[in-house]
Amino acid sequence: MTTIQKIRENVARRQVIDSIFALLGLLVILVAIITLVALTIQLAIQGTPRLSMEFFLSFPGRHPEKAGILSAWVGTSLVMLVTALAAVPLGVAAGIYLEEYAQKNWLADLIEINVTNLAGVPSIIYGLLALSLFVYQFNLGESVLSAGLTLALLILPIIIVTTREALRAIPSSIREAAYAMGASKWQMIWDHVLPYSLGSILTGVIIGLARAIGETAPLITIGALTFIAFLPDSPFKDEIPYVSLAWLQAPFTVMPIQMFNWVSRPEPEFQLNAAAAGTVLLAMTLAMNGLAIYLRYRFRKGIKW
Repeated sequence: MTTIQKIRENVARRQVIDSIFALLGLLVILVAIITLVALTIQLAIQGTPRLSMEFFLSFPGRHPEKAGILSAWVGTSLVMLVTALAAVPLGVAAGIYLEEYAQKNWLADLIEINVTNLAGVPSIIYGLLALSLFVYQFNLGESVLSAGLTLALLILPIIIVTTREALRAIPSSIREAAYAMGASKWQMIWDHVLPYSLGSILTGVIIGLARAIGETAPLITIGALTFIAFLPDSPFKDEIPYVSLAWLQAPFTVMPIQMFNWVSRPEPEFQLNAAAAGTVLLAMTLAMNGLAIYLRYRFRKGIKW
C-alpha cells in the first residue's frame, strides 16, 4: 500500500468519525429542543385558562381562583429596572476600558480570567455576598434596591465579556481610519467602534437581563417575601420634584418566588396559578430574547462595512 493510499484511507476514516459525531450532536440537540418544547407547551396548556385581566391585577391570596400576580410582576419590573440601570452602564464601561484602554500585561490577564470565571459562579454565592454587603454593611435592607444590585452583580460579568467580544470583533481598519482622520481615542470609540458593536452589546445585555429575570436563589437569600399584598410607592408624585425614590426601599417579591410559593401548596388550583405565572414569565423572557434578535438585525442592517 502506497503512502497516498494510506493518506486517503486515513482521511476517509476521519470523515466517517466526523460524520458520526455530527449526527450524535444533532440527535442530542433535537432531544433537548423537543423536551423543551414539550415542557413549554404543557406549561402553556395548564396555565393559559387562568390568564385574565383579573389575574394580572389581583394580589396573591388564600383563594386560588381570586389570587393574582400584581405584586409579583410589579416587583419583577422594578427590580429589573434597577438591575439594568446599575449593570448596563458599568458593564459596558468596564468592557470598553479593558478592551481599549487597559495595558496588555499580567494584571489585565488576571482581571480577564477572574471576570470570565465570575460569569460561571453559582447565583447563590452572589446572594450571600449581597446579604453581607448590601443588606448588612450598607444597611439597604431587604428592598428593591438590594435585589436590583444583587442581580446587577450577577449579570455584570456577562455584560463585560459580551462587550469585550463585540469590540474585539470590530476590524482594526476602522480604528486606523479614525486615527488617520485625526480622531482621538475616545472619538474613535464613541463615533466608530461603538456604533458598529452596539448590536452585539445590546444582545448580550438583554440575554443577561433574561437570565436575571428568572433568578430566585439570590433574592431569597437577601430576604425577598414569598407573600406580599401591597405595592411599592409610586415613582411619580404630584409635587415638585415629581419623582420619588421611596420605592427603592420597599419590600418586594418577584415572579419566580411567587411561583415557588404556589407550587409548594397542595391545592391543585394553586398549581394552575403557578403554571399561569410561569407562562407569563416565559413570555417575558422570550420577548426579551426576541427584542435582542431584532435589535441585532436592525443595527447590522443599518451598518455598511
